Amino acid sequence: MFRHGDTIAAPATAPGGALALIRISGPDALELCDRCFTSPSGKLLRHQRGGTVHYGNLADNEGNFIDEVLVTVFRAPASYTGENMAEISCHGSRWIIAEILRTLNRYGARTAEAGEFTVRAFLAGKLDLAQAEAVADMIAAGNRASHALASTQLRGHYSAALSALRGELLQLASLLELELDFSEEDVTFADRTALRELLDRATNDITELADSFLLGNAIREGIPVAITGSPNVGKSTLLNRLLGEERALVSDIAGTTRDIITENISLDGIGFRFIDTAGIRESNDVLERMGIERTYKVLSEARIILYITEPKEFGSTSMRAAIDAIGLHDGQRLAIVVNKCDSEKPSAFADPQIQSLYPWPVFGISAKYGYHIDTVKRFLTGCIDTEGLYNGASIVSNTRHYEALRTAAEALDDTRRGLDSDLPTDLIAADLRRSLDALGTITGEITTSDLLGEIFSKFCVGK
Repeated sequence: MFRHGDTIAAPATAPGGALALIRISGPDALELCDRCFTSPSGKLLRHQRGGTVHYGNLADNEGNFIDEVLVTVFRAPASYTGENMAEISCHGSRWIIAEILRTLNRYGARTAEAGEFTVRAFLAGKLDLAQAEAVADMIAAGNRASHALASTQLRGHYSAALSALRGELLQLASLLELELDFSEEDVTFADRTALRELLDRATNDITELADSFLLGNAIREGIPVAITGSPNVGKSTLLNRLLGEERALVSDIAGTTRDIITENISLDGIGFRFIDTAGIRESNDVLERMGIERTYKVLSEARIILYITEPKEFGSTSMRAAIDAIGLHDGQRLAIVVNKCDSEKPSAFADPQIQSLYPWPVFGISAKYGYHIDTVKRFLTGCIDTEGLYNGASIVSNTRHYEALRTAAEALDDTRRGLDSDLPTDLIAADLRRSLDALGTITGEITTSDLLGEIFSKFCVGK
């Protein structure tokens, strides 16, 4: 997919801004820039130290002025790609950017493919594969929590833990395979007790990482929060109040919301994806029934559920039946939100006696007037354990990593069963190798060109 050994160029910033940045990387990056860049002092970029910035003019191959620019010089191996690099800071005009790229192309640079700069960084050993994937997550981070998730992975904390674990397993795998070379002499190099202890610890560590995926993926994509309840209890009004603007249609007519409405918001640095669902009730309307069916699917996938009711319905048999029908599963959180407390005190529903009647928190609010909305927000942010996240805990957010961890854990279970069943050493070693290969695909110690192509094709050009 990617060609190496040549010089590539591409814009690293999105079009439309006041300024733009164009990256050039490769063996001829500085010499190529010298052909179109002129500084007031006449100095050549290829003679300058890395980490220096130079002012001058850029002209096309016919000597026509294009723009005043700043060029930053990076020298191998102390650059993002590990190669000689230059970054041209110019005005953000689409015409200027196109002319600079055209000029660079005429002098021998080719346009970079999507993610090619980061591919070169990976191949040069500047980043492992997990860190390279975190680059895209850093760019896409829309709130503090998703940024913390990506930055921990980018700094290599997650990779270091995996590499240390893989190193221990690799040492034991090597001893098992050494036994195969001396199979006729019936010798044992790998201590079986130590192997069992390591397998138990490795399985626990890998399972813990895999279990963190539910939280990590939710933070990366936005914590899914389903707003549900009977028709016309103010679900859309609450959504609008949380968003701070009118995004969902509000009407006194029951059944107005027939489709799923999704909106994103950040609360205390955590991204939430609110889903306003159709009201749950018996209906003969075909479209409304379809909306209700979708509601139950959304509820099964939500991490947090806000069941909206009103004072006259609160505590009723129908309310309990509706909540029971949701079928909460492990990891889901639910709160009962009593809306339309417009004429009575919302705080009345915080009474300990009322709270003790339900296994879920109960909040009284008025979405129409904004009473006690902060209690709902505090509940939402309190559902997410951010202490570990902001302190560099390893949390898996990438589906590819999660699948690899599951494969590794299953292979370790097979290894343990093989030991317990006293299977031949070659079968035990094969299972252990399968786990090592799965872990190696996460950081790129085991990789293929197809895998690289799949990962980096999702990157933007210039990264």
